[in-house]
Amino acid sequence: MSLSPQDALVYLMVVTSAADTDMTATELDRIAGLVERLPVFEGYDRLQLAEIAGQCVELMARVDDLEQILDQVLDALPERLHDTAYALTVEVAVVDLELGQEELRWLEMIRDRLKLDRLTTAAIEVAARARLRKA
Repeated sequence: MSLSPQDALVYLMVVTSAADTDMTATELDRIAGLVERLPVFEGYDRLQLAEIAGQCVELMARVDDLEQILDQVLDALPERLHDTAYALTVEVAVVDLELGQEELRWLEMIRDRLKLDRLTTAAIEVAARARLRKA
């Protein structure tokens, strides 16, 4: 099955949500909100979101190694969207304001596979924390 770049971004967000084995309503709402408002999803059929997310969950249940999913995602993702992919991944990971070891490992795996420099990833991480900080 071939993914569109937008489908690949959705896959990354869904796997990130499931990385700690608990896909929360807050995380799923954040994914839907990001798909709804971000320019990278312009022209994307938002009605497909549940179907694409379901396909990703089914794939996660069938494969033993998340690297297989990451390979499929990276095949569909142009290099110009690598920083966007990491930003979306971080956005979903930090939405509940807690990062467990599983999520941290997943972020590290994505960071390494996308070959983003440390300065870029640090800026993305700091920006996400700043946006979600409560008074």
